[in-house]
Amino acid sequence: MDKVIPFLMFQDGKAEEAMNFYTSLIEDSEITSIVRYGANEAGEEGTVMQATFTLKGQEFMCIDSNVKHKFSFTPSFSIYVACNTEEEIDGLYGKLEEGGQALMPLNNYGFSKRFGWLNDRFGVSWQINFV
Repeated sequence: MDKVIPFLMFQDGKAEEAMNFYTSLIEDSEITSIVRYGANEAGEEGTVMQATFTLKGQEFMCIDSNVKHKFSFTPSFSIYVACNTEEEIDGLYGKLEEGGQALMPLNNYGFSKRFGWLNDRFGVSWQINFV
């Protein structure tokens, strides 16, 4: 076994848009590879067959599913981000919340002075904590 990597399956051709969005929000992040569907392949031409990206050193894989499923992302699996400043947490939470849905708005919940949980516009769940 070489490693364990979180894997995100996007529908409606949103994988590349999501990767670009995430890597623009978190410094020291990048898209490391993209393989696209070509003409006459299983997926829509130009969409992501398989890609990898990193967020602050954590590797992720993703695809654009060429099969429509009756399921999507669930908040029971989330990306957890520890922020060092209130400015950082406010900015990140605000950008991720645009077009998304707050599950726990930024607040003091007792276990943290400033914590928020949300689903972004792609349906991916994030927990953002000020540590």
